[in-house]
This record gives sequence, C-alpha cells and structure tokens, in this order.
Amino acid sequence: QVQLIESGGGLVQAGGSLRLSCAASGRTFSAYVMGWFRQAPGKEREFVGSIKWIPSYANSVKGRFTISRDNARNTVYLQMNSLKPEDTAVYYCAASTVRGVDVNDFDFWGQGTQVTVSS
Repeated sequence: QVQLIESGGGLVQAGGSLRLSCAASGRTFSAYVMGWFRQAPGKEREFVGSIKWIPSYANSVKGRFTISRDNARNTVYLQMNSLKPEDTAVYYCAASTVRGVDVNDFDFWGQGTQVTVSS
C-alpha cells in the first residue's frame, strides 16, 4: 500500500512556474513508477508524465515540464515552467508497478492539488 500526498499547487500567471511535490509513504518507493496526471473541469484525467529512472512526458508538456524523484525522501516532483492557461487543472500524483500512460495502469493516487494559470 502506498499513500501519496501532493502539495505546491496554486495560482500563477501565464508564463510563470510552479513546482509540485508528491510525498509517498512506504519503504518500496524506488520500486514504483511515479506518474503525474491532470484533470481539467469537464475533461478526462490525462497523462502528464512519469518516471522510474528516465522521465517521459506527454507531448503537450514536453520541453516545459520536468519530472524528478528523490528516492531517499520518497518524493517525486513536477517542475512546471512556461505555464499556459490550458495547464489549469487538478494535478494528481500516482504510483504504478508498470510503465504506462493510462489511468488504469496506476494503482495508487493522491488527492490532487489545484493549479490555476491566469492569462
């Protein structure tokens, strides 16, 4: 069982930056693929990126977002730069034993943190 708690969301102007953190419980954090998803109002939850050792990203955020992890701190990060109004969503951290891009690939989820980008 893994418990995930996101933090770092907020309101930012377009072009700005935010860094989200996701703290995980458990002693096997390094064994999990850690993913970030987001869900905008009225839309389905979508893949943002994930990391086991090497990060991968959705095309919509590639070059602007960076995922990293600190296994000693059981924490994964999402650094978001050059934010756009269309990045506004609730951002979720998730953990999986497999590398995937679908919500069904991930077994454990955080409660989400709101990111709002104003124009």
